[in-house]
Amino acid sequence: MALADNKLRLMPSPEDMTDARSEQLAYKEARLLTNPIEPSLKGEVDDKYLYSCDNIQNQVHGWMCEDPVVGFWMITPSNEFRNGGPTKQDLTCHTGPACLGMFHSAHYAGIELCAQFRSEDWRKVFGPVYIYLNKKAAGTKVRALWEDAKKRMQDEWRAWPYTWSSSSDYPKAEDRGQISGRILFRDRVGDALRQSGKNALVGLAKSSEPGSWQKESKGYQFWTKADERGNYTIKNVRVGVYDVVAWIPGLLGDFRRESRIRVGRGEKLLLSDMVYEPPRAGPTVWAIGVADRTATGYIPDPDPKYVNKLFLNHPEKLVFFSS
Repeated sequence: MALADNKLRLMPSPEDMTDARSEQLAYKEARLLTNPIEPSLKGEVDDKYLYSCDNIQNQVHGWMCEDPVVGFWMITPSNEFRNGGPTKQDLTCHTGPACLGMFHSAHYAGIELCAQFRSEDWRKVFGPVYIYLNKKAAGTKVRALWEDAKKRMQDEWRAWPYTWSSSSDYPKAEDRGQISGRILFRDRVGDALRQSGKNALVGLAKSSEPGSWQKESKGYQFWTKADERGNYTIKNVRVGVYDVVAWIPGLLGDFRRESRIRVGRGEKLLLSDMVYEPPRAGPTVWAIGVADRTATGYIPDPDPKYVNKLFLNHPEKLVFFSS
């Protein structure tokens, strides 16, 4: 199974999830492998939630086989239809074997993330996604299948939005718009000079208040990552009215532009500079971790009895608990 350059591994068999070959831990999906078919997996924990990733990174994942050398891949060229925004995590693959295309879920957040309806008309296009099958000559290392799948993902990303759809609910490139601009920040403590919002995530979404885009599931969202100077461009935006929202790694809080914008067919809007002032009660005396919306630096080493070798010495340290 593969979902990132540092997340490739030999997976347990479906039979390994049975009581005869594994022990259930705190919940039914978490299993301690006691007698797996592949002996090297003995003593590891397997759990479908291990193989989740942020929406913004969830572009290609799938399965590979050594004999024959074939692969099966789920490619998602756009996140515009997914709920929860770029930092929401969701499932990808898990023992089964299962390969998922998650468009909308309450995973890791609860029912508040799911769209709520009150006698209203609603339409939304989920997808399209691309199912890719590949193969290599016998004896080829399976890693070559993953590298090929990544290249195909780039091709599909460049081809978005697709031209072949005949649905009036799926606009082509010429029927969409684009926005560009720059995001800065100014800290009220210190020199108070404007600084670039480098690596900020900037998006278009419906957001009644700062940060509420994370619970927005009915509409579409469009996101991009700003460069070192805070410059950003969001392409292929559906026609509509949006809030411009953002957050900057290392700073607390969320930015929301005071006035909404309207994106028209074929328009290329250049917005004026946006300046974010993060919330403060006074100078920073000391801090634990970095405000980057990850748990990096907070998670202790896992109990050696409950580990998954994929995550040993991995930047995403995961912890498992038995019941």
